[in-house]
Amino acid sequence: MKIFGVDFTSAPCRRKPITVASAVLMKDLLRVEAIERHETFADFEQFLARPGPWIGGFYFPFGLPAELCRDLGWPLEWKALVSHCSSLTRQQLRCALDAYRNSRPAGSKYAHRATDLPAGSSSPMKLVNPPVALMFHEGARRIAGAGVHVPALCDGDPHRVALEAYPGLLARKQLGIRDSYKSDTPAKQNGARKVMRKKSSKLSVRAIRSAFACGSGTTSNAPSSAMARRTCSMR
Repeated sequence: MKIFGVDFTSAPCRRKPITVASAVLMKDLLRVEAIERHETFADFEQFLARPGPWIGGFYFPFGLPAELCRDLGWPLEWKALVSHCSSLTRQQLRCALDAYRNSRPAGSKYAHRATDLPAGSSSPMKLVNPPVALMFHEGARRIAGAGVHVPALCDGDPHRVALEAYPGLLARKQLGIRDSYKSDTPAKQNGARKVMRKKSSKLSVRAIRSAFACGSGTTSNAPSSAMARRTCSMR
């Protein structure tokens, strides 16, 4: 089984490509075979079209908060929402989200999905630090258009499965790491963060081995299923 970990960006280029860790899962061993760099969206779309079986964890929000969609009159069904947002230019999306945020009271400027707060992730409305709204805008349309299977959101090719992934949740909940382990600013990629990344890598391997030793094949099947169902209702 191929396993892909995808670090997404809303503006891929040579300096900052969409980066894919390509691994193979064999029994209780996950072996990373290659690190791929996709410098254009065309390259990324070709990657999504690869024949399965594979499962990909994509590091960007697949949807938007239900509260925002209801207030703006946007579709709640996932593919319809993605199609609607795809019809907007990046600037139109920015303007819509800026206007909505400015209309909300202080202290609750950002709406959240039901899964954002438990996961500790940013609101998909955010346009800066990190610009996850732009990542949704560019990424979700390509996931929807690739014909892959997105559990609870969109039936597609069962041999190509796309999941929204959030490494920070794994680091905190499964590995017990709460210190910062990365930064998008090169100058802030200091020694302390490098130490934390090395620690997280070692703990990740132990967590995977422990899960398979218990015969589960995954670290939390039931919570993941529940999270998928809750996510569906908001997108």
